[in-house]
Amino acid sequence: MKPYPSIAHRPDHTGVFHVFDKLDGSLIRAEWTPKRGFSKFGRKNGLLDDSNPWLQEAPGLFHAKYAEDLERDFRKQRYKRATAYLEFHGPSSFAGNHEDEEHTVTLFDVAPFKKGILQPREFLKLFGHLDHPRLLHHGRVGPWLLKAVREGSLDGVTFEGVVCKGAFSQKAGGPVMFKIKSQAWIDRLKGICGDDEAKFEALY
Repeated sequence: MKPYPSIAHRPDHTGVFHVFDKLDGSLIRAEWTPKRGFSKFGRKNGLLDDSNPWLQEAPGLFHAKYAEDLERDFRKQRYKRATAYLEFHGPSSFAGNHEDEEHTVTLFDVAPFKKGILQPREFLKLFGHLDHPRLLHHGRVGPWLLKAVREGSLDGVTFEGVVCKGAFSQKAGGPVMFKIKSQAWIDRLKGICGDDEAKFEALY
């Protein structure tokens, strides 16, 4: 199952980016083939298992919300295999931790076999009719945007921040991407991690 690439923290001020709201939760992967449909599910690292019991809800949520539509769209595009990437989250989810409450999954990327993660423009063209993180800005990422995200004042942004997705990069093997976190989110994580810098870096 194709892993999701790591996302840089250093902003790129040179390119044009689609800036999406970053939902705070856990990454879920769903692999599709024409023969078996959506039969394999994974977390960020490895297949879905009982290491995080909350994530056991994800396949059922996915099938109820997306499977039928994505199956139709994947066949329409004649994909031989594809991986859908989703965020598993709830109202109280934070940095991969979840509470006993209602959860959902939200589609944020698709990677067709041998093609890699779709550029944001193509993702929106093919799958923008499905529920996905809100597009907050399209253009260059200047100091005003960094400031607005840090302050949590960008229109439509939720607590964690944003993910910026640009054009295809041969070096990255997919779209150029970086994320910007809100200062409130960073401060909360620091409060949880204390002096454990390794834990902070792993969750950041």
